[in-house]
Amino acid sequence: MNARTDFQVIEQDGKPVFAVVPWDRFQEMVEAWRAAQVREQGIPQEVVERHVLDGVSLVAAWREHLGLTQAEVARLAGMKQSSVARIERGGSRPRRATLHRLAAAMGLHPGQLLLDDTPVKPPADRP
Repeated sequence: MNARTDFQVIEQDGKPVFAVVPWDRFQEMVEAWRAAQVREQGIPQEVVERHVLDGVSLVAAWREHLGLTQAEVARLAGMKQSSVARIERGGSRPRRATLHRLAAAMGLHPGQLLLDDTPVKPPADRP
């Protein structure tokens, strides 16, 4: 039979022990799990207030909340300080890879730098 299978179950002693899924589907599942973790972890009230009430970008609100300077975030993210400043000023949404680098630099999930439920996929050059 040549029917396409989206997953494969590996059994041991008649009981399922592993499931093999296509890589793309696995990445979707991991991202959905991470998004659920972000929703559980959330965004601190102080960060939300800075963003909503004061009009500060989420990147800047998080950076301030964590007690980091633009230069520190830039160094940790492998970027220029001027790039971090430009992102914090807003006007454009950072690329996915940049969002991941900023989040990693601050110890966050990329979804915590967004206020919508849009899933944030890993950059194309990384699994």
